[in-house]
Amino acid sequence: MAKSPTKGARKKTEAGVAPRRVRYRVAVSLDGFIAGPNGEFDWIIMDPAFDFAALFKQFDTFLLGRRTFEITRQEGAPDMPTGTKTIVFSRTLRQSDYPKVVISSEVAETISALKTKPGKDIWLFGGGELFRSVLDAGLIDTIEVAVMPILLSEGIPLLSAGARSPALQLTETKTLPSGTVMLSYSVVKKRKRR
Repeated sequence: MAKSPTKGARKKTEAGVAPRRVRYRVAVSLDGFIAGPNGEFDWIIMDPAFDFAALFKQFDTFLLGRRTFEITRQEGAPDMPTGTKTIVFSRTLRQSDYPKVVISSEVAETISALKTKPGKDIWLFGGGELFRSVLDAGLIDTIEVAVMPILLSEGIPLLSAGARSPALQLTETKTLPSGTVMLSYSVVKKRKRR
């Protein structure tokens, strides 16, 4: 499938306002892991053909689970872009310990409220358990995976066990010089019956 002509574009409503999308964008090994067994991500290829700066400009809010947040706080991990909001979902972390981020235990309520506010798209940054919760709540709009040419054999899965996922529609594919394959899917929303 060729690149979509509306890559990254949000569809406008009748009022002319494009609602914010929640996009699960993640690197994954060919065998379906988003991190090694101890959260390692040193296997992810930083392909110079990919424009990371342009990608980050599409988002103003990042959603992280507690374990992913802890990995981002390790020495050598990159900081979130300046001027963005980071929300960490946790039942154990205290807001007073992390004044630079928002700590919430209410996944569906927090994300539903974010989607109604003006702004750029929202990046569900990780991890697999948070993805499962947001997917089950019907709040994911796109799933965008960068499939790395590596087999990890073990680690943190792309999606933790749970209910069957909704239908997906392939919207874009792209192969990078490194062999990384970018796949983008829209989540097919069920229409409510009258």
